[in-house]
Amino acid sequence: MPKSKVRKKAVYTPPQKTQQVKVSPRWLAPTMVVSWIIGILWIAIYYVAPEAPFIGSLTNWNLLIGFVFIIFGVVLSTRWR
Repeated sequence: MPKSKVRKKAVYTPPQKTQQVKVSPRWLAPTMVVSWIIGILWIAIYYVAPEAPFIGSLTNWNLLIGFVFIIFGVVLSTRWR
């Protein structure tokens, strides 16, 4: 039986990587929660007291402002580890 040929090159083995645990910045979670609360309160105050001094002059823009705060909180939540 003929002898098999010997490999000339070493078999590639990828380098061993140690997995580093990614940690969120300390400001992320409080900012995320505060953003949600501000957005919900902004919309709720608009519906409860639509004639409030500052809120009344913005009319339906109040909904956009409230949802922007809520969406900002959701975007921050995607970065939370």
